[in-house]
Amino acid sequence: MIRPDDWLRLATSPVTSQPGKSVLTALGIAIGIAAVTLLTTLGHGVRQYVLDSFSQFGTRIIAITPGHSETAGMAGGLISSVRLLTLDDAEALARITGSEWVVSNVQGSGPIRYGERVRSTEILGTTSDFNQAWDFPLAMGKFLPDTGGNSPAVAVIGDTLYRELFRSENPLGKFIRIGGQRYRVIGVMQPKGSTLGFDLDDMAYIPADRALTLFNREGLMEVDVVFSEGTTSSQMLERIKAVMMKRHGQEDFTLTSQDEMLSSMNRILGILTIGVAALGGISLLVGGVGIFTIMTTNLTERTAEIGLLRAIGCPRRQLLSLFLGEAVMLSLFGAFIGIVITAVVVALLSLLAPAFPVQIQFSTLGLAIAVATITGLISGIWPAYKSSRLSPIEALRGE
Repeated sequence: MIRPDDWLRLATSPVTSQPGKSVLTALGIAIGIAAVTLLTTLGHGVRQYVLDSFSQFGTRIIAITPGHSETAGMAGGLISSVRLLTLDDAEALARITGSEWVVSNVQGSGPIRYGERVRSTEILGTTSDFNQAWDFPLAMGKFLPDTGGNSPAVAVIGDTLYRELFRSENPLGKFIRIGGQRYRVIGVMQPKGSTLGFDLDDMAYIPADRALTLFNREGLMEVDVVFSEGTTSSQMLERIKAVMMKRHGQEDFTLTSQDEMLSSMNRILGILTIGVAALGGISLLVGGVGIFTIMTTNLTERTAEIGLLRAIGCPRRQLLSLFLGEAVMLSLFGAFIGIVITAVVVALLSLLAPAFPVQIQFSTLGLAIAVATITGLISGIWPAYKSSRLSPIEALRGE
């Protein structure tokens, strides 16, 4: 019977006595663990980044877009009806109980000129509630007025657009040309940054009714309703649907709550994270084959040692555990190297892209260690079983 301290020494001696061989063997596991851990960590980071980008404007939001699709009972029947959303619809939605802010949106792009400077960028036609609904504070001036239609030709510009067109000059009261039409600048937004690659600062904001004319559109692209904290999403959805059905006579619109969108996005990104991690797990298969190969080689090299252990009374079960322990030690050694590689890569990413929320989670580390242990056990089962079945006489005679 082998004592526990002797068992530990025998299980670790093949790893410590030949470090070069052990490192090469464990490298396959290290690459696999690093791939799985790193890809899972990056997946979590991407998911958090996307969710944070979408939720930075709040979660008490319901978007109304034109058009509604429904499945009919006829063959192949996908009937689509599209009706326009109007500024009158937005005014009706603003009168709903629980409605806090209502934002109408029409978006396009075009050249914006001030003097000899021209910049092609995004142009957003919106209403006076925009900056309060989305928490877009002003750096100077004021936001678009609430005129209820027939708005004056005024514009608010983002920080990037302000710096590109006006440099250090005060823009308030100056005239710019948007799509060939003259607009007076009445405000500049504070820097808001980018979200999902979209620069929120490189934009011009003009009244929605002016934007409809500028882009030759008859209807709004979207109306967003921000409801009060005392109202639930389901209650607001019912109220909005009732008002829109009364105005349009049919469900020719689509309602999407921010909760639904975030939930769907979280689910999709979670599945993608698992899929990417599974692809990285292929490297673990290669590492497992490496451990199986080295354990089979060790079995041949240590035939005499196995015969001697069996001759002095070492039980088959303990011999089996000895070889399994050696395989697990190699796997855990590889897992340690893989975690170190992951930590270095994550540290570099944090330095190069500090805004990206990437960090190693303890659950991921625990999963990596568990996967390495299981890989070692699976890879070492057959060599360990063969070693435990060797006859001491045959083993010593073979040597």
